[in-house]
Amino acid sequence: MQTTIADGFKGEKAIVTPYNIRTYQENNPITRQLYVTHIGYYPNAKYHYREREKGAGQYIFIYCDKGKGWIEYEDERYILSENQFFILPPEGHHKYGSDIHHPWSIYWIHFKGENMAMFNSIIRKHIDVGDTHNSRHHDRIQLFEEIYQNLEMGYNPDNLEYISFCLMYFFASLKYLPQYREIKNVRETDVIQKSIVFMKEHLEEKITLNDIAVAVGYSCSHLNTLFTQRTSYSPMAYYNQLKIQRSCFYLQFSDLKIKEIAFRLNYYDPFHFSKTFVKEMEITPKEYRIRYRDKKRQE
Repeated sequence: MQTTIADGFKGEKAIVTPYNIRTYQENNPITRQLYVTHIGYYPNAKYHYREREKGAGQYIFIYCDKGKGWIEYEDERYILSENQFFILPPEGHHKYGSDIHHPWSIYWIHFKGENMAMFNSIIRKHIDVGDTHNSRHHDRIQLFEEIYQNLEMGYNPDNLEYISFCLMYFFASLKYLPQYREIKNVRETDVIQKSIVFMKEHLEEKITLNDIAVAVGYSCSHLNTLFTQRTSYSPMAYYNQLKIQRSCFYLQFSDLKIKEIAFRLNYYDPFHFSKTFVKEMEITPKEYRIRYRDKKRQE
């Protein structure tokens, strides 16, 4: 009999995209090709278990980084161990779980897209990527982190489009193993990135546009214009979006009460927090916690 626990996994992380963002992804000519709906990492996920009678409605990618686990899809059983992966189709009864004695650590992605046919050759197959001198596991994990971290930086169109291209490359690295040789990972730190980093470092403080502008050495008007041009959001709108993302993390992975989350993130009161949350996520904080907290180990 499968055992479950209530405390989750130490070091776990996950992002669930809002439904309005998914609607945007479905309609954007770039992102609709392939896009993330859920993404995360569960380390040493003892007792991890999930069963869906009719599937998840998205493709599910599970990559075993360490340990061991298993997947059952329509009465077929597959054992996953280190450096092996499996992609479940959107429909069909499935279940999966961690090995009791050697619990897996997994990177996982729920995703959709109209061009999934490109990767039919690696769907519903147990694939071992091998461990050789040129296997480049670390580079692939870095690419996963790049997808995760950009999604964590917010849902502006450039981020979402970049993530879709990264996701295509990520799966291409698994489909075309012999061709997967090198990647250039050059990052430039510009004023927009500096602004976002400053925002993320001060999500639990009260900051103003002037605070951000001073931190990056721009005038308020110049920063506001440049930031809006680059991200389609004003700096403060973007900052508030990041606060909602942080609140989702607390709702899903902490025992903080909703009012404690509201005050920690410097909302006027729980009502203001709830109103802002509903505007972004289309459900209340309480509904979000009920929907995702009890299931966070099962995605």
